[in-house]
Amino acid sequence: MKKILAFGASNNSQSINKKLAEYVANQLTEVETTILDLQNFELPVYSVDAEKESGVPKPAVQFSQFIKESDAIIISLAEYNGLYTAAFKNLWDWMSRLGSPQVWQKKPMFLLGTSPSRREDSYVMKVSKDLFPMFGATIVASFHLPSFHHFFKENQITESQQQELFAIELQKFQHYLNQH
Repeated sequence: MKKILAFGASNNSQSINKKLAEYVANQLTEVETTILDLQNFELPVYSVDAEKESGVPKPAVQFSQFIKESDAIIISLAEYNGLYTAAFKNLWDWMSRLGSPQVWQKKPMFLLGTSPSRREDSYVMKVSKDLFPMFGATIVASFHLPSFHHFFKENQITESQQQELFAIELQKFQHYLNQH
């Protein structure tokens, strides 16, 4: 049984991205899922000085260990002003100091994103599709759900076109998991 790590890249207690990541993880079959909450991985802001003084903080080491122990990763990216949340970027910065630039450890990934906006695309998704592979991700599938509060109700995607697009990407990811 494949071990799936899923999280929303936000430390917001009401994160719609965490809800979407959890929803997607629950759609997969024959997997064991671990859902992480970035609120449980509080870190000081990365700086060379902080690293020299104290080393890499335990929460970053623990998060990296969760990645290592997984067979695949589901990340739903929150977009703040077009880029990553400070909490996610800071976690990534700390994990990159663990001796390898391969933060994502060559794991297959389902890259997600959603926001309250009706905008069909996501800047952070565009950036991530280029950047994540340079840090060890194998992006197998990706999906952005616009207007979360309009298109996601009662723990499901309610808009038919979005549901169809999502189903295609979910099938790609499930197929990859079944084949590898």
